[in-house]
Amino acid sequence: MMSKALSGKEIENLLKGEFKSSIESAGEDFIYIQNNESECIKIFTFLKDSKKFDLLNSVTSVDFIDHFCVVYRLTSITQNETAVIKIRCGEGRDNPTVSSVCSVWRGAELQEREIYDLMGILFTGHPNMKRLLLWENFEGHPLRKDFVS
Repeated sequence: MMSKALSGKEIENLLKGEFKSSIESAGEDFIYIQNNESECIKIFTFLKDSKKFDLLNSVTSVDFIDHFCVVYRLTSITQNETAVIKIRCGEGRDNPTVSSVCSVWRGAELQEREIYDLMGILFTGHPNMKRLLLWENFEGHPLRKDFVS
């Protein structure tokens, strides 16, 4: 049976009580939360512990040229629901940084390293933030839209 994909409004309602001020906007099937280091970890911990989103399906990123976005796909196995959470970073392409969620979901470790390696988004609090696929002295981040070889 397919998991039910929560709408942006449904995800917003999950967080409304305690985290209303951290929600930037709700889309059709996702929400944007503010890029606030301590608040992000609290939100993800709340979703895992209180709302049973125990599985981090994936962490990925998008280059929108004027900013970057980190996208988290979560699943609650017990409730058979999925949720998508997005965080903007690197406005104007400067210093794209978000909090690492490795302390919440250990499975984020390699995915965050891959994003750092290929997009240049730094995950603060990551236990081993270094390149994963490319060598240490490689210049640039090849999945950025402005990368020139």
